[in-house]
Formats: sequence, structure tokens, C-alpha cells
Amino acid sequence: MNKAYLILADGTVFEGFSIGAQGCTTGETVFTTGMTGYLETLTDPSYYGQIVTQTFPLIGNYGVIPEDFESRKSYVKGYVVRELCEKPSNFRCEGQLDAFLKKQNIIGIAGIDTRKLTKILREAGVMNGMIVSGSDAEKTVKKINEKTLEKIRSYSITEAVKSVQGSAIEEKTAENAEKSLVVLYDFGAKANIKRELEKRNLTVKTVPFDATAEEILKLNPDGIMLSNGPGDPAENTGVIEQIKKICDWNKKIIEEKAEDKKSVPVFGICLGHQMLALARGAKTSKLKYGHRGGNQPVKDLDTGRVFISSQNHGYAVENDSLPEYAKLKFINTNDGTCEGIEYTDIPAFSVQFHPEACGGPHDTNFLFDLFTDMIKGRCGKTPQRG
Repeated sequence: MNKAYLILADGTVFEGFSIGAQGCTTGETVFTTGMTGYLETLTDPSYYGQIVTQTFPLIGNYGVIPEDFESRKSYVKGYVVRELCEKPSNFRCEGQLDAFLKKQNIIGIAGIDTRKLTKILREAGVMNGMIVSGSDAEKTVKKINEKTLEKIRSYSITEAVKSVQGSAIEEKTAENAEKSLVVLYDFGAKANIKRELEKRNLTVKTVPFDATAEEILKLNPDGIMLSNGPGDPAENTGVIEQIKKICDWNKKIIEEKAEDKKSVPVFGICLGHQMLALARGAKTSKLKYGHRGGNQPVKDLDTGRVFISSQNHGYAVENDSLPEYAKLKFINTNDGTCEGIEYTDIPAFSVQFHPEACGGPHDTNFLFDLFTDMIKGRCGKTPQRG
């Protein structure tokens, strides 16, 4: 086995062995606590620019299953596991994870103490890291100096949404004039968002991140879905401006009470949630180490009920920054951060977590039913569940 090393920006070095491709890669080192769903994690565009650490000790035990991919390729910068299974067992398995990592040119490391790494990130916060493997790995580690660490620290994730364009899995959808149309504003959308909408007898038309509000509204949608995606939400000033135009259009339609026009329900998930909040005057900030995994508890402030959710984000909407027409709907019970917003002046709501979770808990899947009900109401049809 070839040696590999993970070097953190604070100078901490972990020695392990190489998995996947060999070479050198730098990224933002994060951890995810999911016990299953490693394929979804690897193919989720939201992980763009990050070195992903799996806290669950055994990864790859059910191999590679293309049907479970959330996008057509992986966007992670590196991959860290405790133990990589070399003999997967699953009736759907079509290959080994190590071969997938090599094919995707993902540099990884296995055999390190992922508990220790997670504790470091939890206490110090997310920090940049570098994975080195191959013939020059030991030489690189022996020559670690302040210049090396400064190179690691200087890495930053930029133009993230633009960089994941074209990630969507191509699935042919037969358009049906009798079905309601949902426009999926794609910022790095997970494939399961589209699947959940189509399960509810909705036609989905995906538009790229640089589509304008005018282009979207010209499609005469019955609903607009703002997808998940990677990076700092505040960086996307152009997209935020277009979302603001959509919201202002909705507000104008409601105020004018026009009989020939109806407002369009808007549903935001993860990055879509954050950018919708920014478009409406709120603020976002970076979390210490983020929320990543399938066991995040969120509380409905109206009912007091707690749901277990799947999450993957490093930024959050600041609770105190919400305008008067934005109602805090869900909070994270671990740290009290904003997990969901309802807008009282327009038909719009958003959540920080992933109701389309797969793999993960299905507790909040009903939010797609709520969105569907809003759409059916707009179309003059009787709201139906499921």
C-alpha cells in the first residue's frame, strides 16, 4: 500500500494509505456523520471544493450503485475514511468504491484516526487541508514549513455554483399539458429533488443558475424550486437579484389583485433557502463546522415537533436578520440556528435541511406535499397529499 498524508492548516499531519487517485489536492476539510449514503455524498454538488471526511468507520461496503448518484460526477476535492471496504456485497453493486474514486480522479486517504480528525474540526472549526500521495508524498511531509501551511490556508472556494453547472443527471421527462409545471432553478441540484417533484405528478423544467427572472416567468410556471448547491450564498449576487425580482413580481401580483394573473409558489432548499433569504433582506454567516449528516434534529416552532433531517451546509441564515414578513419556522435544536422560513407576504417558504434525503431520514418529505398543495391551489385544483 502506498502511503498518503493529510496535512491540516494548523500543521497537524495524519499518516495513512492512498485510495483513489494519487497526487496532491487542497480543499476545505469537513466531516459528515452519515452512516449510509456515501455515494450520494460523493456525487452531491454541494460538496464542491471540500475534502470530505466520513465519520462512520467502514465505507464502501455496498460498492458503487449508479442509480443512487445525485449528479453525473463527483465534485469533492478529496476523500477521507477510516476503512475502505475492498469486497462490497450488495445485489445492486456494480463496482468497488476505490475504482470509482480513481475514475473520478479523486485523491483519498484511508487508515487514519477519523475520530481524532473530527474532534479537531469540531473544536477548531472547519479548516483547509491537503492530501498528498504518490512518490513525492514523504518528501512533501518532511519539508512542511510555514510556506506550505500558508499555501494550504490560502485556498478558498470561489465561483462554486458556476463550477458545478452541467452536473445534472439527464433524465427524460415527458411534458404533459395537464400537469402543473415546476421550474427547477439549478444551483447544483441533487437528482432526488426532481424525482420527488415528479412523484407528485408535476412536470419539472430545469433552468441554469444564470437564467433571468424574466426568462423563468415567461415559462408561466405553477411553482419555482430553488435548489441546493455549493459555496458561500452571498457570493451569488446575480442570482440573488433574479430571485428578488421573482419575489417582487409575486408581491406586485398579490397587491394588484389581478384576476388574470396568479402568484407563483416558491420553495427553497439549502443554498436556495439561503439565497431566498438574502434576496428578501436577511443575512447569512459561516458556521464553525457546519451541519453535515443524516441525524440533524430540527424543531417546528409552531407545533413543537422535532424532525430528524439530512443536512449538508456550512452557512446559515442569521435569525436576528429576518425581516418582519419572514417567519422563523424551524430551528436546529443543537445550536438554535435557522432551519426554515415562511414568508407571510408572498407564497414562499424554504428550509435549510434536505426533505428529499436519500439516503437519510424521510421525516420532512411532507414538505414536497405542502409545495404541491400550494401549486394545486394556484391552478384551481383541490389540494391533495402525496
